[in-house]
Amino acid sequence: MREIENLLPHRDPFLYVDHLLSVTIDEIVGTKIFDFSELFSPNDAAADPCFVPGMILVESLAQCGGAGARKLQGTSSEGLFGLAGIESACFHAYVEFGKTVKMIVKNLKLGSKVVRQSGVAYVDDVPVAEATWTCIRFQ
Repeated sequence: MREIENLLPHRDPFLYVDHLLSVTIDEIVGTKIFDFSELFSPNDAAADPCFVPGMILVESLAQCGGAGARKLQGTSSEGLFGLAGIESACFHAYVEFGKTVKMIVKNLKLGSKVVRQSGVAYVDDVPVAEATWTCIRFQ
């Protein structure tokens, strides 16, 4: 997790990538295991304590892509990047807490001011969520 903290400004409880498994110019692969203690409010537990919210999965994909892009670009990726737009998002299945989510992110555009990516989140090789997003450099 220390590697991810060196690549992203996010910290617990809002850091949604545990490990980067591979990083290439075309694809970034990472994982996250969501723990039940990461629920954000008591209302979440009342609704259904067993499932990770869909938008958290999209944020996980974006963080995985951002960490990989930062690692690829090294010191040339100065500044703070943030999620600027979600072009599409689809949810195919739920994710139970304690399951390993594998994220495969495709780099569509890697620039010094704009990063555009798409990704799919899997649990046990079954797609659970997918999205396409754009991040921009804010500073």
